[in-house]
Amino acid sequence: MEWMRETNEMRLAYSDALIERGRADERICVVEADLMGSSSTGRFQKLFPERTIDVGVAEANMIGVAAGLAAMGKIPFTHTFTPFASRRCCDQVTLSVAYARMNVKMVGSDPGICAELNGGTHMSFEDMAIMRNIPGMVVCEPVDSVQLRKLFGQIVDHEGPVYMRLFRKAPWKVFDESAEFTLGKAYTLKKGRDATVFATGIMVKEALDAAETLAGEGVDVEVVNIHTLKPLDTQAVLESVARTGCCVTAENAFTINGLGSAVADCVCAAHPCPVLRVGVDDRFGEVGKLDYLQSALHLTAADIVEKVRAAIAMK
Repeated sequence: MEWMRETNEMRLAYSDALIERGRADERICVVEADLMGSSSTGRFQKLFPERTIDVGVAEANMIGVAAGLAAMGKIPFTHTFTPFASRRCCDQVTLSVAYARMNVKMVGSDPGICAELNGGTHMSFEDMAIMRNIPGMVVCEPVDSVQLRKLFGQIVDHEGPVYMRLFRKAPWKVFDESAEFTLGKAYTLKKGRDATVFATGIMVKEALDAAETLAGEGVDVEVVNIHTLKPLDTQAVLESVARTGCCVTAENAFTINGLGSAVADCVCAAHPCPVLRVGVDDRFGEVGKLDYLQSALHLTAADIVEKVRAAIAMK
């Protein structure tokens, strides 16, 4: 399969979506932690300065300010890098936003190995696990700009807190404009009969490459994009494994308490079958470019192929 990068970066698609919705809805506002250049929300600030607040490098305060704005009827979008959006302000997200039922939309950018040269301190693999465990939180991760644009309005319209992982740079183009998505519903990219790969974020491309490799061996793999980790589309998961009899999860995050755990919990409870995981196993990140990190942390199509073979052998 030949892949092409999108011409625009995801952060531009994000700020475009903010601006478009912001023109129509004065409740939309932005609360940043000194990273407007990184997220391109400076473009929103130029148009709507009265609806933009930069709190500086004070992420916990950012969440508190956003919760206050939500209490006043606004729809605030916060942004910072994933470790600071999850680890650093977990208590404020839990109490000021989720416990108080505030309608805050939180964006964590450069997820997992996408932090690249910022290294292990900024390479958060646990953000999905943290957010998934907070009651009432919706957790999602768009794959490319098409999916981001088509989910954005649903994120705004959802009454309650949402955490969105955001790949900032130009992604691989996976979807065309004809694709339609529903927040909370999985999207099947390819039907198959021998095994299912449930993938999210940058791992969707790897899953499709793995399926192509396995097709050359006569193995028919189903590929399902789980763009919304919570609520998990349990119906789609169970229907898929009922067809294929085994599955592999693929995520740019810890295998503990992320997509792998969510799928395993679902399958174990209702349709037991082999579930193997491709993700990061109990280690910190390191400095490197994306290709190197995918290889070093075993987040490649080849790793998925290996796990699919093993899952099929377990049936």
